[in-house]
Amino acid sequence: MKPTRILFVCLGNICRSPLAEGVMRAVAERAGHVNAILVDSAGTGDWHVGDPPDRRSIAIARAYGIDIANFRGRQVAAADFDAFDMILGMDGRNVCDLRERMPAAAHKVHLFMKYAMDRDDDVPDPYYETEEAFERLYQMLEAGCSSLLAKLGRAS
Repeated sequence: MKPTRILFVCLGNICRSPLAEGVMRAVAERAGHVNAILVDSAGTGDWHVGDPPDRRSIAIARAYGIDIANFRGRQVAAADFDAFDMILGMDGRNVCDLRERMPAAAHKVHLFMKYAMDRDDDVPDPYYETEEAFERLYQMLEAGCSSLLAKLGRAS
């Protein structure tokens, strides 16, 4: 069976999307579906290309046994719209930016929480917030990724 390819996207690819990538990998691994889902992350902007995730994203991931320290920021590329089955923006702005970049692939672009949990919620950007915001981010991503896995029919 061909794996489902998912790209998580936020603004800079240092807080939300790399943490979502790490969480989804962990959720899939715990469910025994590590080979059924391929995930990556990217940003709509290019400010953090080549940079590691925010130290607070790394720390919260590590607190839950997930290592994202070696991830590096990258910007969404035109090839991503062909390479991935679904592209999940963390907030409405990301979704609009993605759909404007590649209108022909707009059917692949979804708001993460809407697609995963049928909620019209943005995943808040914690960049200018405290560590507590990263804990809330983690909890939101864990719930969303678990729901997404179940929705994809791969939950055990």
